[in-house]
Amino acid sequence: MNISVLSPDKSIFEGEIKSVKVPGANGQFQVLNNHAAIVSALVKGEVTIDRVEGGTMSFVIEKGFIEVLKNEVALLVEGVEE
Repeated sequence: MNISVLSPDKSIFEGEIKSVKVPGANGQFQVLNNHAAIVSALVKGEVTIDRVEGGTMSFVIEKGFIEVLKNEVALLVEGVEE
């Protein structure tokens, strides 16, 4: 599964991942390989990315959106604190 994490001023991360946990408007949820298509608003909270090559990446966002379609994840975020 591939992800692109973008903020209004820069690209934060792009690459292959095992999973991503995000702070959805109705609670935190995790996206794994072959997840159903979804578009969701995100609220302030922690985003955690589990990389295929090992290790995790975490950062806090103010708000954003996530789109998942055919193992492609687009994460559009604002107010990133790494």
